[in-house]
Amino acid sequence: MSPRIAPTDLSAEEIARTFDLQPYQGRQIFAWIHRRRVFDFDAMTDLSKDLRERLHAECLAPQLSLLDMETSARTGTRKALFRLSDGETVESVFLRDGDRITLCVSSQVGCACRCAFCATGDSGFRRQCTPGEIVEQVLHLLDTEEMAGRVPNIVYMGMGEPFQNYDAVVKSIRLLMAKEGLGVGARRITVSTAGDAPGIERFAREDWQVRLAISLHAANDRLRSRLVPLNRRYPLAALMEAVRRYAASAERLLSFEWVLMQGVNDSENDAEELAALITGVKCVVNLIPCNPVDGKPYKAPAPSTCAAFQAALTARGVAATLRQERGQDIAAACGQLRVRKRYDSR
Repeated sequence: MSPRIAPTDLSAEEIARTFDLQPYQGRQIFAWIHRRRVFDFDAMTDLSKDLRERLHAECLAPQLSLLDMETSARTGTRKALFRLSDGETVESVFLRDGDRITLCVSSQVGCACRCAFCATGDSGFRRQCTPGEIVEQVLHLLDTEEMAGRVPNIVYMGMGEPFQNYDAVVKSIRLLMAKEGLGVGARRITVSTAGDAPGIERFAREDWQVRLAISLHAANDRLRSRLVPLNRRYPLAALMEAVRRYAASAERLLSFEWVLMQGVNDSENDAEELAALITGVKCVVNLIPCNPVDGKPYKAPAPSTCAAFQAALTARGVAATLRQERGQDIAAACGQLRVRKRYDSR
């Protein structure tokens, strides 16, 4: 028996080709799923009965099911726990800042990077997410009354290293941008990497304005290799060479993420080292006070220390923002997402 087809993995053109349909029928099915967020083929009333029955028989839709949704009492941030079709789980986050809504999605089940301050890598790498599994996280998070008519920002900053699942991530972005579906603008999408230099170079060649964020956290190899083990494969010289090539070839906003950890990377000397490292790169540095993770020794510096670090960067001509904590009370903040128990897929 052939494996069932997941339509959220496919573009409108691929749906038409896979099922030997007319192009307009592929667009109809794609729009039902992506724009209207309807997975029940019986509800797709502009399709023939025979086609709906065929889709029922041959398709796996949806690939995700919502197991739990937690809401932060402090900030209104929401964290979704999804079960995948094989019983694995991923977490995604819905963040609101005034009228701005950002959806944070996962690209892998677990993560092989094992950054020292992050919970996701503690369970190791389990498997890659498919393009459709990434897209469905967005579709589920959008399926709320408050999202009616709103266009979200989407950040690939959940579980996993996106560039270690490069092809699926790129395809999911193209599916989210497709005009037949959500039509998310490229500049509303940001992909974050822990420093996969070859991935950055590939990303620079894509024909879009999708944004890139580099999870940096240290400006010397000794400290960065301790905090971000991927640095041992792609040390700062290789990473910054890729970053500078990216910056030179793309008119796209580049950002560096810096998790501030008390007594680790929060001194004026650290700020001076960072400013020197990124000299000449048009960018912004996003400062993130460290969020607590059970079993890890890292914690956020005092607010005055965070502000002083930001001021030290500003004094050296570096644009820097200081992120406000969102979702820490439900373990939905940066570095707190993790693989939950595996659920029987039957």
